Amino acid sequence: MSGIVAVVNRDGAPVDVRLLRRLTDALKHAGPDAQDVWVDGAVGLGHAWLGTGRDASAGSQPLTLDGQTWITADARVDAREDLVRALSAHGREPAPEAPDAALILHAYGAWGEACVGKLLGDYAFAIWDGARRRLLCARDHFGVKPLYYAETPSSVIVSTSLDCVRRHPGVSAALDDAVIVSFLRDGATDDPAATAFRHVRRVPAAHCLVVGERIAVKRYWRLPVDGEVRYRRGVDYVERFTELLEHAIADRLGTREVGVLMSGGLDSTTVAATAKRCLSREPSPFTLRAYTTVCERIIPDPESRYATLAARALGIPLHVRVADDYQPFERWDKPELRRPEPEGDPLLAIHVDQLNDAATNGRVLLTGHGADPAMRLPASYAVDRLKRGELARLASEVGAYIAYRHRFPRLRLGRHLRRWLSREAAPPVSPPAWLRATDGASRDARASMPAHPTRRHAYELLTSPDWPQLFETYDANVTGVPVHVRHPWFDRRVVEYLLAIPPMPWCFDKTIVRVAMRGVLPDAIRLRPKTVAAGDALVALLAAPGARWIDAFTPTPALEEYVRRARVPRVCGEQDATAVWTHLRPLCLDYWLRAHGDG
Repeated sequence: MSGIVAVVNRDGAPVDVRLLRRLTDALKHAGPDAQDVWVDGAVGLGHAWLGTGRDASAGSQPLTLDGQTWITADARVDAREDLVRALSAHGREPAPEAPDAALILHAYGAWGEACVGKLLGDYAFAIWDGARRRLLCARDHFGVKPLYYAETPSSVIVSTSLDCVRRHPGVSAALDDAVIVSFLRDGATDDPAATAFRHVRRVPAAHCLVVGERIAVKRYWRLPVDGEVRYRRGVDYVERFTELLEHAIADRLGTREVGVLMSGGLDSTTVAATAKRCLSREPSPFTLRAYTTVCERIIPDPESRYATLAARALGIPLHVRVADDYQPFERWDKPELRRPEPEGDPLLAIHVDQLNDAATNGRVLLTGHGADPAMRLPASYAVDRLKRGELARLASEVGAYIAYRHRFPRLRLGRHLRRWLSREAAPPVSPPAWLRATDGASRDARASMPAHPTRRHAYELLTSPDWPQLFETYDANVTGVPVHVRHPWFDRRVVEYLLAIPPMPWCFDKTIVRVAMRGVLPDAIRLRPKTVAAGDALVALLAAPGARWIDAFTPTPALEEYVRRARVPRVCGEQDATAVWTHLRPLCLDYWLRAHGDG
C-alpha cells in the first residue's frame, strides 16, 4: 500500500515544490514509512510508502531507470517470473528481485502504453515519459487500487487519494448533485467514473488515463467471455483450481505476518487454509491470524462457532470483535471515521476497529470477497437448460454433481418452471418519499458490456461497479489504517478459470472448492450450506433506548437541498432491514456534509 500523486501543469508553469510536498504529506496515513517527491519543470510526482517486508527498496520512489521516464506507483505485481521472462524476450533484463515499480517501468519500456495489458496484480500508477511529454496512469483490472484525477484550467492532478486531489487549490469543492441523489436513492454511486465532487473523477477499473496534448480515458481490458477449459478427468479441474488459488495467495503474501478476515463460511476459511499452506512451504517462522466480527446477544449468530472451529482446525489464533458492543453512528463525529465521500454504514466503527486490529499485528490482510460472484449460477440454471432442449446435457451434469457430492442438487425445477411460464416480473422500486430529486447518475456503460454465453449472471456480478467501491472501503488512502488489504478470489487467473470451466458440477454450490478442501477444512465447514443471517445487527441495535436520538436528528441546512426531513420515517423499532438502511441514508449524508464543511 502506498499513496501516489502526480501534477502536470499543462500551461508549462513550474510545479510548486512546496505544494507537491503538502499533497504528498497528505498521503502519510497510506504511506507512513517514507515520502519523497520529484519535480522537473511543469511535472511533479509524489510518493508515500507503506512497506510489507518483502522489498526494502520499494520505498525508493518516484523511480527512474534512465533519467527520462519516472514512475510513482502503488502496485503489487503478480506472476513476476513470467513477466521477467517476457521482458527478457523483448531485450529488457530486469533483476528477478527488482521492485514492482521497476518491473512496471521495464514493461513500459518494452510495450509502451500496451504494458497495462501485460501486467497481473493490483496497481495504480503514474508514469511520466519525458521524451514524449506524456503522463500514463492506470488502475488494475478489478479496481482494487483507487485512482482519481481532476482537470483545472491549467493543471491535471492524479492521486490514489480523493482528499489529496481536492487539496490542490485549483480543484473546485462543488458537489455532484446526481451522485448525492444516487447515494440517497440506492446507497452507492452508480457511475463508476463519478465522485461526490463535480470536478473530481475516478479512473474506472481496467482503464488508463493518458495526459498529453489531450486527456483521454481508455479501457485496456475486459473480462473475457470466450474462454473454455475442458479436461478429461475431474481431478484435473480440482488440481488446476488449487494451483491457481495458491499462486493468487502466495503472490499476495509478501511477508511472514499475515491476517485473514475469516468468518465461518467456506470462502474465507479456504483463503486461510491456503495461506497457511503457502507460508508453511518455507522453513522460516510465520504468524497467521484470523479476525472476525460476530453477534453474541442481539441476534442468533452461528459464525462465532464456525470461525472458532476453523481457527482451531488450522491452528491459528482468532481475534473476535463483538458487534453487540457498538452503537449506530458511534464515533462518526471523529476524524478517524470521516470519509472522502458519503458513507452508508452506520456501524463503520466496527470495520475500522477490525482493520486496526490487523494493522497492530501485521501489514497484510486477506479477505474472502469474490468467490460468490465468480461461482454464481442463476437460480433458473436447470430450467434454462431445459428451455434450450439440453436435457441430456443437464442429466450428465447432474450425474457428475452426484458423483462428487454424493447427493442430489437442489435444482428447484418446479418453482422456476412456474416462474418462467407465468413470466413473473419484479415490481419497480420507487424512490424514497423524502428524496427531493430522483435524477441520479446512471450506469449507461454497462449496456455495452458483452454477455457471457454460459455464465452471464456471474459475469455481470464480477464486472459490477460495486466492487471497486467496496475495495475502496479497505484502502488505506480512505481508511487511514496502514494495512494492505488483498482479495485473492479477485485474482485475474482465478476468475478467468472459474468462468471457463463447466459450471455444473464445478461452480454449482461451489463444488470445486468443497472438493479441493477435502481433508483440509473440517467437514462441518466444508459441507456447510450457504446460509442467510437470522437477523440484521443494525436493526437489533436500533431497538435499544440509546438509539432513539436518531429519529429526532436536526438536519444541517445543506441536507434540505436533497431531503424532505419531515418525510423521513422512524427507524427505531422498524423490523424491515431494507427500510432501515434506506431511511438512515439522510442521517449518513448529514454527518458527511457537516464534516466536509458544506453545511
